[in-house]
Amino acid sequence: MEYAKIIVDRPLEYVQRITLNYPEKRNALTNEMRRELFHALETADVDDTVRVTIIRGAGPGFSTGYDLYEGATNLNTQGQPFHTAGGLGNWPRHLVESCIRMWDLCKPIICQVHGFCIAGAGELAAGSDLVYVAEDAMIGYPIVRNGTPPNLQIFPWLLGMRRASEMMLTGDSITGVEAVEGGLANRAFPADELDDAVLRMAERVAKVPIDVQQMNKRALHKQMEIMGIRTGIRMGAEMNSLARHTDSCQAQIASLRENVKASFTERDAAFGDYTAKK
Repeated sequence: MEYAKIIVDRPLEYVQRITLNYPEKRNALTNEMRRELFHALETADVDDTVRVTIIRGAGPGFSTGYDLYEGATNLNTQGQPFHTAGGLGNWPRHLVESCIRMWDLCKPIICQVHGFCIAGAGELAAGSDLVYVAEDAMIGYPIVRNGTPPNLQIFPWLLGMRRASEMMLTGDSITGVEAVEGGLANRAFPADELDDAVLRMAERVAKVPIDVQQMNKRALHKQMEIMGIRTGIRMGAEMNSLARHTDSCQAQIASLRENVKASFTERDAAFGDYTAKK
């Protein structure tokens, strides 16, 4: 398969690297890009020459999340990378299944975050097994300010209630260093050292035979399942769907359909960050 929105290379033996390659739109996660991403991940999962995959972004940042230019017109339901039952709440349920689909792959996934990692981009990181970030990365979910809670309610699980509450009740971002301190990421590095640091870790992960590694990964996830993580994030998708019917969210959807950039600037103006930051 030829890819238009991602680049796939093999920087080391047993290591596949996927680069989100839509920098002119800040690597917005279109359904086309997500189809290509899942194709590359699932192809590698049955390829004996791959033991670990890195996901990173081209340009100044990892990703600004799901493409709301696409979503403002069709709510991202057309051309999804795999089937999710239709009806109310299709989109948040589809995104929860995206994360679980990544968790259920045999082979480990490493997410490499630099620059901005906004909204749905953080959900992509959540589906990964290891997350390494630049110290000055900007990670946030500003949609909570006038839209919905996350499609994927992962913050309470990884950050704990108090840190998650601060992010969810303000929409403020945290740095890569803060993400590591809170448990959202594994380690932080200076931005110019991140590529090499991630490759070193991928090389170490790839030393473990994949028949052993898939059991390691599955054993860890089974513990999280017993604590209720899958049930919890699926319930979060239902709350996201319900929140779309609030007056504020309906006003935001209408505003996005008129002008996405202006809508975001208006949302962030009172906070002085994201699109409103000079």
